[in-house]
Amino acid sequence: MLVLGGCGSSAGPAAPTISAAQTYALQGFELGPPLQAGKPMHVSFAIKQPSGTVLTAYRRGSGPHTGVHLILVRSDLGALVHTHPPIGPSGRVEGTVVLPTPGRYRVVVDAYPGTGLQRNLQLFRWITVPGAVRTQPLPPFKATTTVDGYRFTLHGHPHLRAIQAAFLTVTVTRPDGTPATFTPGFGALAHAIFFRSGSLDYFHTHVCSPGASGCTAILGATKVTGRSSAPGQLTVGVLVPVSGTWRLFLQTRVDDRVLTAPFTLDVK
Repeated sequence: MLVLGGCGSSAGPAAPTISAAQTYALQGFELGPPLQAGKPMHVSFAIKQPSGTVLTAYRRGSGPHTGVHLILVRSDLGALVHTHPPIGPSGRVEGTVVLPTPGRYRVVVDAYPGTGLQRNLQLFRWITVPGAVRTQPLPPFKATTTVDGYRFTLHGHPHLRAIQAAFLTVTVTRPDGTPATFTPGFGALAHAIFFRSGSLDYFHTHVCSPGASGCTAILGATKVTGRSSAPGQLTVGVLVPVSGTWRLFLQTRVDDRVLTAPFTLDVK
């Protein structure tokens, strides 16, 4: 928030006291208890607005830029959970999540208010799930990854730069080799969730059906929109804020199951 204060001479009225700028914040965040890996846990929170009141009006509709994206990523980028919990009339967000392993997770609340100038906002916090932690080094770039027998292939070696829109062509085939048919999930045919190694900077783009609205990701003045023109084919938009090594979690629904395919990307 921008605060303007006037200046006066020593003989004039006293300068006003300017309080700290107010911001959006997570309110009453609860997960569990207890925190445990591999078991369903209740998650609940609200978002406090700069005015101090709870945010109750969220953007609605069929596209992915609505409601709340709740994302939890393990600090070594070895595991990710992504869901859209429902929002109650009071603004309380409540749902269930399952974290696959013990470890330290960054919680990302990516919310789309329904009123005002704020297009969307991200709020963050850390949690630690107890147990034996087995961190893994981030693997190098690999063009093909297989998830539950489904084969995700990234064509060509990407040359990516920060704050520059680019596209990745990915094909997805079933275990029998036929092209996968994508079913919309959370308003999109595919979700491309990006986290930077180390700092865990975050960005999120989408692939939607032809003619669908609300799928354009924006970073400053740059925009990118993913698309899918045929079964088994995804054109994934990449738009990240800074250089470094990034992990792309490409998530899509095929044959009534949600598949998450990870790729390591180098961004100049």
